[in-house]
Amino acid sequence: YQVTFGGDLVLNTFGQYGDPDAPEANLIMHGMLDTPSGFTLMASDAPPGMPLDTGSTITISLSGDDDAELRGYWEKLTDGGSIEVPLEKQMWGDTFGMATDKFGTRWMVNIHGAD
Repeated sequence: YQVTFGGDLVLNTFGQYGDPDAPEANLIMHGMLDTPSGFTLMASDAPPGMPLDTGSTITISLSGDDDAELRGYWEKLTDGGSIEVPLEKQMWGDTFGMATDKFGTRWMVNIHGAD
């Protein structure tokens, strides 16, 4: 996602804060991406002992006023993924789309009052 949004990425593993020889030592305990546009994305791998349920368990929403910027993110997020709702003007006046990226993460993009 750093390629998509730009910015500074910080990754800390479970091994950095626990047993460096544990099976999960290389998994991400805390990941944070601060983007030039002021977005902060945070994520982690499933911690040890917590079951991992893959699939559409989350959807991430991006909303804003900058049409060109959000359309740029949309293009990058949909590259290699699938579009469920095309990024188009909706009845509530905003431009909205929903897609699943190539990693299986669902995204909703809403551009406020876009023409």
